[in-house]
Amino acid sequence: MKKFWIGIITSVIIIALMVFSLNKNMQNSLMIVCTLGVFVLLFLSYFYFEKSKLGTKEIAIIATLSAFTAISRIAFAPIPNVKPVTFLVALSGFVFGPYEGFLIGSTSAFLSNIFFGQGPWTPWQMFSWGIIGVISGLWGKKREKVTVLKFSIACFAFGFMFDWIMNIWTVIGFVKPITVESVMLTYLASLTFDIMHGAASFVFSIIFYESFLQVLKRFKLRLEVTYK
Repeated sequence: MKKFWIGIITSVIIIALMVFSLNKNMQNSLMIVCTLGVFVLLFLSYFYFEKSKLGTKEIAIIATLSAFTAISRIAFAPIPNVKPVTFLVALSGFVFGPYEGFLIGSTSAFLSNIFFGQGPWTPWQMFSWGIIGVISGLWGKKREKVTVLKFSIACFAFGFMFDWIMNIWTVIGFVKPITVESVMLTYLASLTFDIMHGAASFVFSIIFYESFLQVLKRFKLRLEVTYK
């Protein structure tokens, strides 16, 4: 099974979980459904990587980066919307590719919510950070040299994008009635947190981009080296 179709199936599962989360009658069982969904994603990923040239080495690096990203979110829990997750997911996708970026983004959201609490927001966070990984991965495929300032500005935009996608869940789930005015007020109310998220992602990128980029590139190079 090619990576493209694995990615399509993965996206369908995440979107199905997002739709499922909007059903308030089913939210009590959402944690179980999300867990099963993540296990399916991991199985599909294992199936693909086991058949690929890189095999279990790539599974190991994805699991490590997902766990590290999840822990980094927990470490900054006392500070609202100041998290290095967006930067780390973007950089991981940029180096390893769109599918790997999606997996790291979505898995780290699920893992960190074991600490923060699973709920109807979990699939939306998985999708939002996953999309950031995909966009960065497509960007990285161009093989162009990206300056720290350029990548940091992108991370600032990614912070807003994540929050604006999450606002869609807020509007659909909690805003009644849904009008142009109520939607605008919802987005306006979150503006302070959006700026904090974007600014924090920008700062993390300014500080850590160069050093982390070299580390991840070395990991990728080791993945591609085979011994006979």
